[in-house]
Amino acid sequence: MDPAVILGLLALGLAIAVLSSAVEIVGPYEKRALTVFGEYRKLLSPGLNIVPPLVSKTHTFDMRTQTLDVPEQEAITEDNSPVTADAVIYIRVMDAEKAYLEVEDYEKAVSDLAQTTLRAVIGDMELDETLSQQKEINSRIHEELDRPTDEWGVRVESVEVQKVMPTPTVVSAMEQQTAAERRRRAMILEAQGERRSAVERAQGEKASNVIRAQGEKQSQILEAQGDSISTVLRAKSAESMGERAVIDKGMETLDAIGQGDSTSFVLPQELSSLVGRYGKHLTGSDVAGDGESLESLEFDAETEELLGLDDVDEMLEESNGEEVGAEREEFDAEMEVEERERSSTHE
Repeated sequence: MDPAVILGLLALGLAIAVLSSAVEIVGPYEKRALTVFGEYRKLLSPGLNIVPPLVSKTHTFDMRTQTLDVPEQEAITEDNSPVTADAVIYIRVMDAEKAYLEVEDYEKAVSDLAQTTLRAVIGDMELDETLSQQKEINSRIHEELDRPTDEWGVRVESVEVQKVMPTPTVVSAMEQQTAAERRRRAMILEAQGERRSAVERAQGEKASNVIRAQGEKQSQILEAQGDSISTVLRAKSAESMGERAVIDKGMETLDAIGQGDSTSFVLPQELSSLVGRYGKHLTGSDVAGDGESLESLEFDAETEELLGLDDVDEMLEESNGEEVGAEREEFDAEMEVEERERSSTHE
């Protein structure tokens, strides 16, 4: 082969290599750190960049949000309970120059720091807190990562703990504790239900006893009212019969006086009143003497209060007005017949 052709081909290849090493095309979401002969020069912006050929070297940084998976970590809580936990961290390179100059591998550095911080945060909390306060864990890890990562030109945007899992032994103990707590609550609820049922039964029996007692009391009151009314009627009958007996006795005395030989009689005022009342009973007239009328014996105040004579009419209406009225009408009719018979006999 012709040496000139070979040299030409070599020159062409060298030219292509020089041109390719002198051109750097940076993506829209990237930045590249440029070094020449190992010396840091600048950051290459997105687009076409010309760099010294063959002696330049670039390091690419993705400026988008990146996700770092924190491996599962074993930790001991403050109350000496072993747990395992893992997390996800969202980071973004804010200063590519610092990320290149201040830390060897920012992703590995952030991941290792997150693992250490996760174990430390869990170690400062009790088991129940680690299971129920994951937002608190996220916040504390975020705060612990902010300060060192700022020096690396990296910002931690978010920290999310995915799970906190106790060991199988602890899980078994927690399940037993939960079952015992549920049994305890069930027993409490059952006891409360029984107590409430007993209270309801007692209240029902109390109400029943009150109603029964009220019924018995009402029955005794009605019975007493009936006895009182009967006593009052008997007393009124006796009163009326006593008054008529006095009148009859007085008439017999007048008859005996009239059969005597004397033609002049001195009648006391009481006898005049007696004659007037007798005439009133016989004829229904308004004959009355000037003096006081003959009154039958009356009940004293204590007896009247005991029998309830002041409220006789009201008691009669409340108990059985019609029946008592009928009995009184029948009694008055009998007395009227008796008066008429006596009047005809005297005539």
